[in-house]
Amino acid sequence: MFDIGFAELVLIGVVALLVIGPERLPEAVRTASAWLNRIRRSFNEIKQEVQQELHNDAVMRDLRQTGEQLKNQANSIGHELRESTTAPKEQAPDNAGAPGAPQAPAEKTAE
Repeated sequence: MFDIGFAELVLIGVVALLVIGPERLPEAVRTASAWLNRIRRSFNEIKQEVQQELHNDAVMRDLRQTGEQLKNQANSIGHELRESTTAPKEQAPDNAGAPGAPQAPAEKTAE
């Protein structure tokens, strides 16, 4: 995080010992470490929330894309169905009255 080496830490410790004094230094270190832990914990919580939101955004984006694909497929299927039902069906030629055309057998009625 910060580029602090061992020499810098020793210098900070010596200055803290001279400024705060040996009696209050342990309490000051405990207080500083508690604040540092709170800051770290808060940072990690914020980081997890951001990651969760990014994950949720990605999932929602995938769901929207899938929904659009399904909608497009449904529209194309509906369009194909409309075309197939409205397209004129091929009708058999009506040759019943034409000379030389084969006659369909007449249905027998029970008398």
